[in-house]
Amino acid sequence: MKSFAFRPRLLSTLRDYTKQQFMADAMAGVIVGIVALPLAIAFGIASGVSPEKGIVTAIIAGFIISLLGGSRVQIGGPTGAFIVIVYGVVQQYGESGLIVATLMAGVLLVLLGLLKLGAVIKFIPYPIIVGFTAGIAVTIFTTQIADLLGMRFGTEQVPGDFLGKWILYARHIDSVSWWNAGVSVVSIALIVWAPKFSGKIPGSLIAIVVVTLAVYLLKLYGGVQGIDTIGDRFSIRAELPDATLPVLDWEAVRNLFPVAITIAVLGAIESLLSATVADGVIGDKHDSNTELIAQGAANLLTPLFGGIPATGAIARTMANINNGGKTPVAGIVHAVVLLLILLFLMPLAQYIPMACLAGVLAVVAYNMSGWRTVCALMKNPRSDVAVLFITFFLTVVFDLTIAIEVGLLIACVLFMKRVMETTEISVIKDEINPNSESDIALHEEALHLPAGVEVYEINGPYFFGIATKFEEIMSQLGDRPRVRIIRMRRVPFIDSTGIHNLAGLCRMSQREQITVILSGVNPAVRTVLGKAGFDELLGRENICPTIHEALTRAESLVLS
Repeated sequence: MKSFAFRPRLLSTLRDYTKQQFMADAMAGVIVGIVALPLAIAFGIASGVSPEKGIVTAIIAGFIISLLGGSRVQIGGPTGAFIVIVYGVVQQYGESGLIVATLMAGVLLVLLGLLKLGAVIKFIPYPIIVGFTAGIAVTIFTTQIADLLGMRFGTEQVPGDFLGKWILYARHIDSVSWWNAGVSVVSIALIVWAPKFSGKIPGSLIAIVVVTLAVYLLKLYGGVQGIDTIGDRFSIRAELPDATLPVLDWEAVRNLFPVAITIAVLGAIESLLSATVADGVIGDKHDSNTELIAQGAANLLTPLFGGIPATGAIARTMANINNGGKTPVAGIVHAVVLLLILLFLMPLAQYIPMACLAGVLAVVAYNMSGWRTVCALMKNPRSDVAVLFITFFLTVVFDLTIAIEVGLLIACVLFMKRVMETTEISVIKDEINPNSESDIALHEEALHLPAGVEVYEINGPYFFGIATKFEEIMSQLGDRPRVRIIRMRRVPFIDSTGIHNLAGLCRMSQREQITVILSGVNPAVRTVLGKAGFDELLGRENICPTIHEALTRAESLVLS
């Protein structure tokens, strides 16, 4: 087996690095840094932490992912997918609990990379990814309703569950602030229309600058009050916080471990999906295991500075590509730009209206929802549609951890059902026609079966899903031939249940004085059967490489 090598793409890209490449990367990094700024602030606040912690996450995680990652153009940082998880952890366990969960997720991501499981993550069924992504989008939008409409709840706490939130909103619908609602509508309109007249500057940044300035002037000269800003709710520190180690409590570690698994799985899926999309655009191929190790390292270091979970961000990665980013240097520049903004411009963030940030997140939720993809999947098999909607429902009504667990379980069961349905067992009593077994005309004579010989052909994997199917067919036939040939040329693998079942059939046949011959066993299955003791159970002479030899052996047994 080929040994794993940790190969950050930065090292290979710097070998022939030129000044022209640096200028292109630097320009892309500056633009992506500006794109990331409003999102980092919005994701931080929506996650239940202070706005600068969203930027700290984008700085540290973005730097590490570009420095150590396996993709040329991946941009890392906080993403909308984590909002629901992070908010729930902060509400239940506080920020110290979030640090512990993120650290454990970082360890899990590093282990996934070291164990070379990067390719395995890609096998998670697409309907599950679409289902929980759409569910997260609906949940994010739900959490922003209060700020979108400027609703007031007095001393009432906002419930953590989906239905509880909407019940609270309905009960306080009369508290809607039309000024805040207007700010939200204008912000969303600017974000949607900005690409039509500005190709480089992101719509979210245009909306924040224009709306913040307009609200400031309305308050200063128009006497308008009641439009909440970041400064009304948070005290902003324009500095990188000191690193602190969390106090590890075994009870908290045990309770947070399922959450850590969810963060790790979601981070792995999103980062590798982003890297794969980027590969298709730039014609490259990322190293998935190196990328997972980089993601893990980012989530190990970022929480020590108060940051939140991070992963590869598809929107920022595409912005990097579209603006000329070619190497990980662009991602490093993007982190430096955000650091400079944090140190020198962060105090200005206190004037940003909360309704404007809610508008930014509403657009993020809309883009995440993938409703067109959901509609397209509706044309797929009903089992896939069921997995999609069950995952979506569980994500919205319960939480992402349960949704991923149940979605994967259902997908595995459906997959095994499909494999079981594709495995066929046929019984041949008269003759075998070689010409019907190939798409090439062989013009060979049919192989006649001697009297007292039956051939059972297994077409497909012999695993626990079909292990009893063989027994059912034999019991239905109810006959007792002298020889049973079990033809296994199309059995790619056999598991422990299949071995146990096959051994039981052989012993039962022997008790009935019926000889069992195995035919056409491929080398991999032959090795497994040899280790399971089939050479002693049947005799080496009764395990034949071809049907011709098996029939010759059967004829000699019948005539003896």
